[in-house]
Amino acid sequence: MVKAISIGLLGLGTVGSGVVKIIENHQDKLMHQIGCPILIKKVLVKDIEKERRVSIDENLLTLNPSEILEDPEIDAVIEVMGGIELTREYLLKALANNKHIVTANKDLMALHGPELLAAASRNNCDLFYEASVAGGIPILRGLVDGLSSDRITKLMGIVNGTTNFILTKMSKNGSAYEEVLREAQELGFAEADPSSDVSGLDAARKMAILATLGFSMNIDLADVKVRGITEISEEDLKYSKKLGYTMKLIGLASRDGDKVEVSVQPALLPEGHPLAGVNNEYNAVYVYGEAVGETMFYGPGAGSLPTATAIVSDLVAVLKNLRLGVNGKSAVSPQFSKLLKKPAEIFAKYFIRIHVKDEVGVLANITLLFAEHGVGFDKILQLPLKDKDYSEIVLVTHTASLRDYECILQKLESYEMVKGIESTYRVEGENIL
Repeated sequence: MVKAISIGLLGLGTVGSGVVKIIENHQDKLMHQIGCPILIKKVLVKDIEKERRVSIDENLLTLNPSEILEDPEIDAVIEVMGGIELTREYLLKALANNKHIVTANKDLMALHGPELLAAASRNNCDLFYEASVAGGIPILRGLVDGLSSDRITKLMGIVNGTTNFILTKMSKNGSAYEEVLREAQELGFAEADPSSDVSGLDAARKMAILATLGFSMNIDLADVKVRGITEISEEDLKYSKKLGYTMKLIGLASRDGDKVEVSVQPALLPEGHPLAGVNNEYNAVYVYGEAVGETMFYGPGAGSLPTATAIVSDLVAVLKNLRLGVNGKSAVSPQFSKLLKKPAEIFAKYFIRIHVKDEVGVLANITLLFAEHGVGFDKILQLPLKDKDYSEIVLVTHTASLRDYECILQKLESYEMVKGIESTYRVEGENIL
């Protein structure tokens, strides 16, 4: 009989349980792919007595990480325990002991990816992390393998299911933010503490990973400009819809020449844009390549089995390499040095909603201010407010540099006729329609 390949599992939560199910239920498929059985030898847990979502022999469970990290019979380690610093220590020890790694840990890879990949290369080990971005969608493999011959110029996507669920419900049902957040928590789409999601941090970590791979340069989390969804109002969504847009939390990475921009922020998309139709907890990433043109990767961005599918697919790649004796050969160092765009080099259209005095000439003065910076208007709405002394002006600009737009905002705030800038958002995706 062909000798089984032994693996260790760090963590047995929602995703870890999914991994166990797939390995147990798909053994025939996995055998066909790699030519030998896969054996789960040990699983690290916090509590052996805890009730599990999956049936598993208690003899496989351990509280001691060394039983996995230092066992010479374990060939590969799957990390689904989460966390950063302790997990980093575990994985560095596993790599030092020549164990291949599959992880779903976006936080870890965004912060310590280069260090871990360098350690993997030194020890001739594989380190794969497809499941760290967009759950079951094979976006990382698509970039690294499927589009490896192309030059990626832009990545734009919805990479956080929690915020997409919230914005979908707010837009379609007119529900308030707090109400939808509670519903998302009750359905399991949002954590008890949703701050990482709603602040944009979760999406920013994923965009750092995507930009690093897509542009072949080391993009750090600190390079990603981040804005969450907590300030989005029902009025913003109402006017967006009235002007023909849909609001989404968009991760954006673009490259012009040698310079790049990476951000996460609420943005308005034309209702006909493919990303505008991605609703609820689903994720999608739009990829622009010089040769391929435009492609979109779409699917469930989280969940036990979708994420576990990506993990086990990475495991299959590791074990195929193991059978061929080519582990540690697939990693490619970044090709380019990192050069970030300055505000004068970032161009976009913008939505802005302002409250102004209801007087003759106010709109003309605002128009003049924008014109002084070479910025025109694509769309304009002017509506009365309950306070009869003021009115509301909603504008969508033509393309402007971020430097000019920020300068305009500063001047608007100083104008006596302007009561306040209520909101402003980037407008994206109109060039494909």
